[in-house]
Amino acid sequence: MFGPDWRVDCVVGARPNFVKIAPILRALAAEGRFTSRLLHTGQHFDVAMNAVFFEELQIPRPDINLEVGAKAGVEQTAAIMLGLEAALRERRPHLLLVVGDVNSTLAASIVAAQLRIPLAHVEAGLRSGDRSMPEEINRLVTDRLADLLLVTERRARDNLLAEGVAPERILLVGNVMIDSLHFALRRAVPAARTLAAHGWENRARFGLVTLHRPANVDDPETLAPLVAALARIARELPLFFPAHPRTQAALARCGLDLTQLRDRLLIAPPVSYLEAVGLMREAQLVITDSGGVQEETTALGVPCLTFRDNTERPITIEQGSNTLVGTDPATLERVALAALRDGGKRGRVPELWDGRAAPRIAAALGDFLAGMDRPKAKAS
Repeated sequence: MFGPDWRVDCVVGARPNFVKIAPILRALAAEGRFTSRLLHTGQHFDVAMNAVFFEELQIPRPDINLEVGAKAGVEQTAAIMLGLEAALRERRPHLLLVVGDVNSTLAASIVAAQLRIPLAHVEAGLRSGDRSMPEEINRLVTDRLADLLLVTERRARDNLLAEGVAPERILLVGNVMIDSLHFALRRAVPAARTLAAHGWENRARFGLVTLHRPANVDDPETLAPLVAALARIARELPLFFPAHPRTQAALARCGLDLTQLRDRLLIAPPVSYLEAVGLMREAQLVITDSGGVQEETTALGVPCLTFRDNTERPITIEQGSNTLVGTDPATLERVALAALRDGGKRGRVPELWDGRAAPRIAAALGDFLAGMDRPKAKAS
């Protein structure tokens, strides 16, 4: 049925997917027993959120780009499903691989189940416990449908076991985000260069801000006091804030005049991955609502404050450099100022976050497919 040339289709759609898929594609190619195909849904399509990541992470040009573009959640998921179904029917793979928890991940998982194509989920088992987050629904459904669940840490395995997943379907492989981080560190853009490009010269100390979740940035009544808290923190530590397109639009709707704060709180366009890595590496403090940034700062040992009420990555708090501060701007300000006084939390790097997760993933896929290829023993 299979053989030495297994066909593995990999689905990506958004910025976090690109970071995770790059080392996996390299590992599949190095194994020598896979033919991989990259299917890009087009969920993120502008240069800042898409093309520059392919260039910097040396991701091959997608074999198929569905170009679904910006749509509301359900409409976008449906469009991805329709496009993927046609692509997968045309050339049926032996296995479909999805990463993370975006709409593209959910859509691909449903199509694989409908077409009875084995499904592997990288970054399985992460749970925030908050079903108001679209990502949590995407994670739950994807893991329910997946045949092979590849986890970044042991608590994710415990989550899956508690949900009734058979233990033989779960494998701890480590965190592929850290593979990309290690790959990028050698070529990261120095923070001074990025800051100077946006008008900040000679900034030896700075903090980095990344905020994009709808609950934080879509409502002006929520965003305005948050930005005010950032402005007060910036009196002690200048903050560089490369804003997600969603956040830029929300700031414009708020009518906030940030020009007078530019010397301390700089709102900038999105930065590339190599620029982001350089900024994270050299920042005194990072304020975020991003899951990936929680992981990357943990690997770098940089203090991180997560502006959320929950996180699906508790290991970054228990072992890493992350602190969950909730969603009260006053609390964020208090914890940030305390971190600046005492140097902040540093933590340690978790188990198997060693930059070698992708080779373990490739080996796991080979073992899984080889197991499917073996004749089943006859019942006595």
